[in-house]
Amino acid sequence: MSASIALVDDDRNILASVSIALQSEGFAVRVYSDGDTALKALIDSPPDLAVLDIKMPRMDGMELLRRLREKSAVPVIFLTSKDDELDEALGLAMGADDYITKPFSQRLLIARIRAILRRSEARAVPDAEGEPAPAAERIVRGRLTMDPARHRVQWAGAEVVLTVTEFLILEALAQRPGFVKSRDALMDTAYQDDVYVDDRTIDSHIKRLRRKFRQVDGEFKAIETLYGVGYRFSEE
Repeated sequence: MSASIALVDDDRNILASVSIALQSEGFAVRVYSDGDTALKALIDSPPDLAVLDIKMPRMDGMELLRRLREKSAVPVIFLTSKDDELDEALGLAMGADDYITKPFSQRLLIARIRAILRRSEARAVPDAEGEPAPAAERIVRGRLTMDPARHRVQWAGAEVVLTVTEFLILEALAQRPGFVKSRDALMDTAYQDDVYVDDRTIDSHIKRLRRKFRQVDGEFKAIETLYGVGYRFSEE
């Protein structure tokens, strides 16, 4: 079955050109020209991935993502204005998996869509009985429990909803607690296929991970920063 992609942009030229490009790559494409209409559709019938423009009238992409994240962890790529670093940082902090600045290459967009979908599919292991993964397949580090087969994370028994990128970064850190992972190593884990991201992108993901865990445990300190070196996970 073709992966479904939702495009949300008030620029009909972008909707038309990008949808044609994605359809030619075998994707099933749904288009929306405003955030209000898109929000209901994305919640009622979630796509495999959504591409959201940030600057739209009425409900912009930021507000759309904020409301979407209350109901869904569907992967999201943001389209941002050229060189607008504030948009990029806010988008990542609010739960976007990636961002691309306008004007953008359709080839680059398709490469990033495929990279994120591959990571999502790697986590989507069918489980007809709804049972958790066997203990040998889970990662248990102190109060953290990760179930890669079902893309589930718990902290002290409380569910923590993560995007695919967040999950992969946390998994890389938790696999070897106490060992430092450089930003480059985390980039290689979360962004494959030569998709370029910079240090600030990884830092934004780490900040968002910490915030999500602190929503269930205000004293969460398991992800440590070693300035100038990278990050590590501590079981204590």
